[in-house]
Amino acid sequence: MKKLIFSFLLTLFISMTLDAQNQTKVLIHTDYGDITVALYNDTPLHRDNFIKLAKDGFYNGSIFHRVINAFMIQGGGAPAGKAEVTYRIPAEILPNHIHKYGALAAARMGDQVNPKKESSGSQFYIVQGQKYTDAQLQQFEQRMGKKFTDEQRKAYTTVGGTPHLDGGYTVFGEVVSGFDVIDKIAAVKTGPMDKPLQDVKMTVKVL
Repeated sequence: MKKLIFSFLLTLFISMTLDAQNQTKVLIHTDYGDITVALYNDTPLHRDNFIKLAKDGFYNGSIFHRVINAFMIQGGGAPAGKAEVTYRIPAEILPNHIHKYGALAAARMGDQVNPKKESSGSQFYIVQGQKYTDAQLQQFEQRMGKKFTDEQRKAYTTVGGTPHLDGGYTVFGEVVSGFDVIDKIAAVKTGPMDKPLQDVKMTVKVL
């Protein structure tokens, strides 16, 4: 029963934010299963870049190189034998796109060397996160100087996420299927720098 309720909630939040007829979907295939993500149309620079890299086969053979359970899984660097992209993407940080469970966001360098919050040209992360109470969210609001909407508050208290990242990174899509794969990858054993002890490789294709 709990799994059915959780599945219903995920579907509800997906339907609140997705326009399935117009959004491009991308399949991330791993040894742990497939993750399907929908790319937002109101972050066109990130959307188009991700589509181009996928169509060019850039991600094929790339790994999830940083994995932190109850936080996120990060990948998208150049696989062996390929050159890393050197460009950055201007930030497209929008208040309606939050770091809920399954959010697809662009990695980036820190504010000290990247005050404009420009995104990496290829590296991305997918949020796992955790659930928060209303009291915890109020603390985040005070610390961050922002107010969560009712919909955002419901997302963070029922399906979870990483609210402290909101406003700092560009969220440009979200998972529509394969949430269990996120959890499986997040649970792998890791070593120094949170790198999985056994490579978690991916291939990415546009659907």
